[in-house]
Amino acid sequence: MAASLMRLGMRSVALNLERTAALLSTSTVQNQIKLIHSKAICNGSVCYLSEREAELNSVCRRYSKQHGRADQHRRQDSGSDSDSDTECKGYDRSEFWRRKMRTVHNILDVDKDGLISFSDFQLFADRFTALGHLDEEQAKEFTAIIKLTWEEQWGAIDPYNFVTVEQYLEDMHHVLNDSSLKQRAHRWLPYLFKAVDKDKSGFISVAEFKLFFQCLGLRSEHAAVAFAVIDTNGDGKLSLKEFVKLGKDFFFTEDESRVSKMFWGPLIDV
Repeated sequence: MAASLMRLGMRSVALNLERTAALLSTSTVQNQIKLIHSKAICNGSVCYLSEREAELNSVCRRYSKQHGRADQHRRQDSGSDSDSDTECKGYDRSEFWRRKMRTVHNILDVDKDGLISFSDFQLFADRFTALGHLDEEQAKEFTAIIKLTWEEQWGAIDPYNFVTVEQYLEDMHHVLNDSSLKQRAHRWLPYLFKAVDKDKSGFISVAEFKLFFQCLGLRSEHAAVAFAVIDTNGDGKLSLKEFVKLGKDFFFTEDESRVSKMFWGPLIDV
């Protein structure tokens, strides 16, 4: 009898040990999964996992207000080696560059819902065409380029296709690392120039630059300050070549000393 009770007790102990081991194993596996998907940050001989890195990785995959775009619906870029569908490259760049991209995202977000839609893109273009300084052919070309730019960079034109700030950062980084995309980027800049060149002189004065800022939804006093900075030769006017160069340089450089940082208005703080 005593021997039977002893065997029963040992069996109970063994069963409890097995349950404990199973729990520990499950916990360990879960931890290991977390480790696999976290990036280690090393400082000398010590390495640790960054919760912030995991958060950024999560943020990088949010592409819309609620729905999010599936990978297969995102743009298909030929000749590109960048794996921007799985990495948030925009976070590799300086905070200064990210501030600039967030500034432009805010400008293109015409309805100020925190997202850029094709409707926003159209409204942005409509502000310039509504000035009435583009002729019929130029207005038609401008509309076509705006549509083509959207389709090439952000894919299908549909009511659920939104561009978040995080995606805009990622996509612009992708553009900078793809020579063919970089060459085609911002092809609509000359049309913005022509739209605000009220007297069709081939140059933009400070008054016409204020018109440019008005279409961006910015204040005229900011335009006066920006113009004074970017008019480096002090002749009181910007040529088409100067305008386009400044507009592109804003996107392509991380150098805080470049005057192009003033082109799209005051940089936002958040």
